[in-house]
Amino acid sequence: MMAKIVKGKGFKGCINYILDKQKETILLDAQGVRLKSKESIIRSFVVQAKLNPDLAVTVGHVSLNFSAQDRDKLSNEIIIRIAREYMQRMGIKDTQYILARHFDKEHPHVHLCFNRVDNMGKTISDRNDRLRSADMCKILTRKHSLYFSPGKDNVKMDRLKEPDNTKYEIYHVLNNLVPKCKDWSTLLSELKKQGIETKFKHKGKTDEIQGVTFTKNGYSFTGSKIDRMFSYSKIDCQLNQNIIQSHADVQYRSKDTQQAQQQKAGTDVGLLGAVGDILDSMSQSGSGCIPLHGDDTEEEAFRNRIEYEEKKRQRKKKGIRR
Repeated sequence: MMAKIVKGKGFKGCINYILDKQKETILLDAQGVRLKSKESIIRSFVVQAKLNPDLAVTVGHVSLNFSAQDRDKLSNEIIIRIAREYMQRMGIKDTQYILARHFDKEHPHVHLCFNRVDNMGKTISDRNDRLRSADMCKILTRKHSLYFSPGKDNVKMDRLKEPDNTKYEIYHVLNNLVPKCKDWSTLLSELKKQGIETKFKHKGKTDEIQGVTFTKNGYSFTGSKIDRMFSYSKIDCQLNQNIIQSHADVQYRSKDTQQAQQQKAGTDVGLLGAVGDILDSMSQSGSGCIPLHGDDTEEEAFRNRIEYEEKKRQRKKKGIRR
């Protein structure tokens, strides 16, 4: 799994590209936009972006690309789950987005467009987003048992000599344990069971940790020598992310249970079911626009909320209180 990040200033071009019928597009998921037509989707993004007029680059566009070897296992439902988890881990939350799958290439891939101005008018940070994204893709590739391109995971261990053999043994153990543990105590305990000792390097005589060293079979390696993603700071960041993701998974399961109960009762479960085959309907009807989802009164209410938030922001900026 790999991600390509593009940022821009205009939603129109991004939405028109993502919802291009010539790419055999299916709209999989959406949040916070009016789905009456492509124009209403674009307008929804533009209107919310006005909540933060000082932000020049408001368009977030990410293409998530998977190996052709994973084609058979990547159903639409699984891709939606992976994309939502990617967004959660990248801090893309409480904002508008659409997610569409294209079938114009051999490998499975989806396009995510999101508003960098969130629902409260705050900016979704893009600090170090490409570096963070690369790390998240590796984590999600391992978690969902997707195909890894040739690298350390495909090294033929029986041909290695010491100390490389031990280094790769430690690599595989860390590769398996780090995504599963939620704190250093658990990780150190599990590493010890695998015969790996851990030692931390501190800054001078302080308690501040600067690095980590792993020892097995009499050979020692710093975390970054084993792999850059196993430096102390990267592991510590991943352990914290595991805690956050654990809480998010609980929320997702709770939400799925609620939706299942609603579905059983015959009520509207929201966007996921309604949006799934939207562009198929477009192709079959030949209408060239997305079928109605929500009426004009809902769209008017959406505009009114945005206008209210904008007026409130302006009053705050002028120091006027009501």
